[in-house]
Order: sequence, then structure tokens, then C-alpha cells
Amino acid sequence: MGWRFGASCVLVALVLGAIGRPDTAAAQFALPSGPSGGDSLSRQYAPSGGSGAAPGTVPSSITAPAYAPSTLTTPGSGPNGLRSPQAMPGPPSQVSLALVARFSRDSQPITTGLLWRVFPTIPDAGGMFRPVKEDRTASPVIALPPGDYVVHVSFGMASAVRAVHLREATRETFELPAGGIKLEGRVGDVPIRGTQVTFDVYKGSQFEPGDGTPLVQGATSGNIVIVPEGPYYIVSNYGDTNAVVRSDIRVQAGKLTDVTVNHHAAVIMLKLVNEAGGEARANTSWSVLTPGGDVIKEFTGAFPRVILAEGDYRAIARSDGRTYERNFKVASGVDGEVEVIAR
Repeated sequence: MGWRFGASCVLVALVLGAIGRPDTAAAQFALPSGPSGGDSLSRQYAPSGGSGAAPGTVPSSITAPAYAPSTLTTPGSGPNGLRSPQAMPGPPSQVSLALVARFSRDSQPITTGLLWRVFPTIPDAGGMFRPVKEDRTASPVIALPPGDYVVHVSFGMASAVRAVHLREATRETFELPAGGIKLEGRVGDVPIRGTQVTFDVYKGSQFEPGDGTPLVQGATSGNIVIVPEGPYYIVSNYGDTNAVVRSDIRVQAGKLTDVTVNHHAAVIMLKLVNEAGGEARANTSWSVLTPGGDVIKEFTGAFPRVILAEGDYRAIARSDGRTYERNFKVASGVDGEVEVIAR
């Protein structure tokens, strides 16, 4: 049942302002591992920020095929997957509001991972719009006094809001055109484990101007990111130097898009030795440069490790007031040691 007053758009905007805008660094929560097995846990990303955080469960129906999207939803329990409002126990001064969310008009209801909030239309004494009801079930039926409300639902980073006027038992169906992105990094056929590889997700295309602020920052292999449908680009960093890959993708509503980023890089350990195969000198300062002289990385230590994109480099070592150097080459997937001889 629609909002009856002309000020509904203003009120919805005020309530959205009270909810708050997602922080750049999205909150994370654990997912069960996918059908492919493995030790890494998937995580869904959702807006952080206190009461604005999304629920801590990701739909078990999000499953990743080998290299193609799959449907996120499973059928509901009632006719057409929708639950009808039911009579609520309690005083007759309350009526029931049944809530359902789906990816599109033709899809089944979303069965888990939702956060519902119901707000009043009038702020409290402090000028804040605070939710009168919150529910994390898929299709809640909420008892409320008759009146005017604003209902907000979120699924990952996707959300919808609607003004509702309650006079009798009512059912409201929300459409959340959202999809998932499953992220993975590899070198050749070998998956990159742990936090050595990270992913930042941006709205739009890397070839178009934008504000440069990532929607999600620092996701790792195995993470699942829930976002509204549309174009995005992924920036993947392997290590903290120059092994960077950018990819444009498109997310479809109700689909899981499997994104595998292949890095052409290797892990290199540097050593300053007095002779080939000798012990590494301690307290050595290092610089790694491109053939053109651009500095890629500077650090100190006897056994520094650095991840470098494939290509040609020059290592400069400084120890006891003297400087030594050597040119070397990095091949993709070939980890190894580079010895600089002090002579």
C-alpha cells in the first residue's frame, strides 16, 4: 500500500541519511566454503558502520560454477515462493506487515542474508530516525501499530527503501537487483593463498572517469562480494609493489560471477654475500629499480623477500659504506633467490 502524503520522497531521503553511507572499508563476515572444498573461507562484504552493518550470514545458495554465473535463489515455501500475512497474536491495536525480497519480478524470494529495518516517519527528540523494528529473517511478518513507516532492506551492498501506510494486514515485496562476485588470484595454474593477493572493487569501468573511491577494499581470494547489478572493475594487487592487474566485469541480478585474476609475477629473495652460495650479510639496505631507474621497492634486511611482476630489474645493496649491484630477470611463476656478491 503506497505512501499517502506528498512528502514521502523527502522522508525516505531523511531515513536513508539516518542509516548512513557505507564506509570505504566494507565489513566482512564468514561464509561456508564452496563445493570445491579447500581451507579458505569465503566472506561476504557489506556496508559497515554500526547499526548499518549487514547480517552475518551469506546465502547458502550462492555457489560458484567453474567459470560461469549461477542462480543465487532457491524456491520459497509458499505459493510462488511468497508468504502471506498472517493474523498476529496480541492486542487488536496492531496489524501485520509481511515483507519479501527478490532479485527481480520473475525470480523466487531471497531466502537468507537480508536485514530489514522499519523506521518511523517522525524523528525522536534528538532529531534521529531510529528503527522501531529490525529483523534478519528472509520473509518476516512484523506486528506494528497502524500508521506510517519507512521500510529499508539490505542484502550485501544492495538495498531498497519504501514508505508504507499501514491500516490492515499488508504484504510488501521489494526488488533487489543484486549479484555476487567471487574473487580468486592465481599465478599460472597455482592459486595465491592467504592475504598476499588483495582485490579492490570499483563502480563503473577503468576506462571511464570516476571518483576513484573503492566500494570494497582489501578483499582476498575466496571472498564473495554482494553488489547491485551493473558494471564494475577489479584492481588486484599481488604483494605491495608492481604486480597489479585490472579487470572490467558486469554483475547480473541473481547471478554469481566468478572472477579469476592471473598474475604474471614471482617471489624473489635478495641476498648480499661475499661469495656465491655464502652467508647473507646482515644490516643491508636494498633498492630494486627498473632498467630505466624507477624505484620499485626499498627495504633493509639480510633476506628480504619481494613480489615482482615479470621483467628486468636492478638490485642495489648498501653495506658498511659500500654499494653493490646486479641486474636480474623475473619470470612469471618462477620464485627464487638473487645473490649480489660484495666485490
